[in-house]
Amino acid sequence: MAKSDPNRILRRLPIVVGGLGAVLLLINRLLTPEITESQARADVLGVILSAVLILTGLIWQQVQPRSPDAVELIGEEGFILAQDLPQTVKTELAWASHLLLTNTVTRSLVVFYQGKVLLRRGILGTKSEVTPGPILKRVQEKQQPVYLVNLNVYPGKIEFDYLPENTQGVICQPIGKEGVLILGANAPRSYTKQDENWIAGIADKLAVTLSEGMGRWGV
Repeated sequence: MAKSDPNRILRRLPIVVGGLGAVLLLINRLLTPEITESQARADVLGVILSAVLILTGLIWQQVQPRSPDAVELIGEEGFILAQDLPQTVKTELAWASHLLLTNTVTRSLVVFYQGKVLLRRGILGTKSEVTPGPILKRVQEKQQPVYLVNLNVYPGKIEFDYLPENTQGVICQPIGKEGVLILGANAPRSYTKQDENWIAGIADKLAVTLSEGMGRWGV
């Protein structure tokens, strides 16, 4: 179920106050048998203030950022690591995934490297295997991340069947030339540019660790 916008009352408050003030001025004017010059001036000022409040409220509706609607992802929470990994690699993957889950809007993540799923953490999808589709293949070939800001509007969402079925946004970040870090969020348009830079930095660090650790162990 989507969460409502927590700022909606704040954005509407100037409109409500301005409208209420205008109505009260009108009632006061209608019930006053004789209008004095000072009251007329006060009414003009009241109308101007009410108009300013209403205009401010309308501007806030457009300018103030609205929190994207978030959902509860469908699935069980889990932490699954491939068993045949070196301990250093397991530690690095655990550290990186914890940072991403606690410092970004990520709610589900998968590390896919050398054709294998090394890690699944967060809210898990029903499917455990990753079959690279066109988007994942393009990320690996181009070595450029892809951010699907609203997964529901992309026909290619079907290739992410290993994520929770109601995942709202996805980032596919290359891990060197042999892997991809796949992140799922519970709200569309929820990753910021700072988040993307943070994710890229962690992926670069993982690339070094995995290249050294996996090569040394022959995994």
